[in-house]
Amino acid sequence: MPKIPTAAAMAIILSAAPTYAQLVKCGGGFNSFTAAMKAEAINRGHSQSTVDAFFASVRHDPATIKADRAQGIFQRPFIDFSRRLISSDRMARGKSMMKKYASVFDRMEQTYGVSRGVLTAFWAFETDYGAVQGDFNTLNSLMSLSHDCRRPELFQPQVFAALELFERGNFNPRTSKGAWAGEIGMVQMLPGDIIEAGVDADGNGTVDLRTSPADALLSGANMLRRLGWRAGEPWLQEVTVPKDLDWSKTGLNSRLSVAEWAGLGVSPRHGSLGPSDLQASILLPQGRKGPAFIAYPNFNVYFEWNKSFVYVTTAAYFATRLEGAPVYNAGNPDPAFTGQQMKALQKKLQARGHDVGKVDGILGAMTRAAVQKEQVRLGLPADAWPTAKLLNAL
Repeated sequence: MPKIPTAAAMAIILSAAPTYAQLVKCGGGFNSFTAAMKAEAINRGHSQSTVDAFFASVRHDPATIKADRAQGIFQRPFIDFSRRLISSDRMARGKSMMKKYASVFDRMEQTYGVSRGVLTAFWAFETDYGAVQGDFNTLNSLMSLSHDCRRPELFQPQVFAALELFERGNFNPRTSKGAWAGEIGMVQMLPGDIIEAGVDADGNGTVDLRTSPADALLSGANMLRRLGWRAGEPWLQEVTVPKDLDWSKTGLNSRLSVAEWAGLGVSPRHGSLGPSDLQASILLPQGRKGPAFIAYPNFNVYFEWNKSFVYVTTAAYFATRLEGAPVYNAGNPDPAFTGQQMKALQKKLQARGHDVGKVDGILGAMTRAAVQKEQVRLGLPADAWPTAKLLNAL
């Protein structure tokens, strides 16, 4: 199996911490921008000496910006992406980790209500169980992304969160390292997330997400709970769907109760469906001819961790595998579009007034919703999976 970089090293970042309006004007000379950030820090009540010490070593990092622009892995369809990330070795080590840290997982489930497979899957994908946590200087990455005008409103607050951690003695601006997007530790949390959800699970007086599995796992679970995770409820489950299902009812934007889905002929491939009153969606990552899943409310919390549909679905599915679910039925889906075909489709959808976000060649949630609407309009099976027939019709 080809070596795939950890998700943290390539992730479409989404912090659990809230985003704000841009705090300091982005762009311009980096030194001038740094001076403006220092002034903002002082305005926030930090002392001149602390601010000077914190920013003393900061440098612009072109490698961070390059990594932010290069996320082509997310153009891969679900089946390809999931098979690349879920190796037999990663599965075996995940089960070994759940056994080795059983007491930590027990405590995590009892305290935060997050199932062990969920955090183990994040642990695997984000850092390969802590082995690959990233070697980017965290402050340099955060400042470079804050200076860049693509998403400054996301990263500038993280710089000031790192400053707060520095004041607490939990962040070294010269030596703290992690992923290119500023995440730190085994499950890759941004400084703001650490402030809000960090847990000193091992009781040594500090939140250490780099070397303490207990701190990392319970902090990650606490973050998920704060984002709305509902204790004791499922998140994703493979299902079998009837061939005559109304495909326009599928997708994340459509929800029915589990009982209603069962009434339409949806059945589990393994185990039993969740509580009948839960609102759920049917996901067809590669259309009606590919794998099918029922997504429960907890699945939506995954998008607070990461924006990528294919990553989120793979992480949620891997969590079910770690807890005993079988390998999904891949089916025989229509061929996936190339990146160029997807961009051509996105441009056509935009021309028809659909909001697909950035034309990036990635079949994300917004593009899927637009595809489904056009399939309905054109009388095609509305399973949100683009085909040559749809592209030609447009």
